[in-house]
Amino acid sequence: MKNKGLIITLAIVAVVAIWAVGAYNSLVTRSEKVDNAWSQVENQYQRRLDLIPNLVSTVKGYAAHEQQTLNEVVEARAKATQLTIDSSNLTPEKLAEYQQAQGEVGAALGRLMAIGESYPDLKASNNFMELQAQLEGTENRIAVARKDFNESVKSYNLKTKRFPTNLIASAFGFEPKAYFEAAAEAASVPTVEF
Repeated sequence: MKNKGLIITLAIVAVVAIWAVGAYNSLVTRSEKVDNAWSQVENQYQRRLDLIPNLVSTVKGYAAHEQQTLNEVVEARAKATQLTIDSSNLTPEKLAEYQQAQGEVGAALGRLMAIGESYPDLKASNNFMELQAQLEGTENRIAVARKDFNESVKSYNLKTKRFPTNLIASAFGFEPKAYFEAAAEAASVPTVEF
C-alpha cells in the first residue's frame, strides 16, 4: 500500500514537472518569436532610414531652395536613429516614443515627396522615381512587419495570461509585451476638397 501511494505521488509530480517544463519552453519560444518579429520591424524602419540620404541628395539637386524641408527630413532621421528599444523591454511608453519618432520621419518624408510634385524635372528623374518606389515598398514592408509583430505579441500575451500557464509565467517573470498601435492621426478622417 505504501509503495502504491508513493508511485501515484511520484507519477503526479512527474506529470506536473513535465507540464511545467513544457509551459516554460512554450513561453520562451513565444518570447523569442516576439523578439524576432521586433527585429524585423526595426530592420524595415532601418531600411527606410537608409533610403533617406539618397532621397535627400536627389531632391537637393533639383530643389535647393527647399532647404527647410530637407533639414526637417534629416533631423527626423537623426532623431529616429538615436532611439532604440531592446525587445526585452517593450513597454507601452517606450514603444509609443519609438512610434512617434518614426511617425515624424514618415511625416517629413511625406513633405519631401510633395516637393517632387512641384518640380516636373525631379518627378521625371529616374533616381527619384526609383527611390520613391523603394520607399513605397519599404512602407508596405513596415506595415507587414508591424502586423506580424502584433500577432506574435498577441500569441505571447495570451500564453502569459491563460491559466494555468500564467502560473509559470508569473513565477519566471514573463511579463506581457506592448503592441504597436495606430497613430492618433489615423483615427481622423482626411478632408478631401475639389
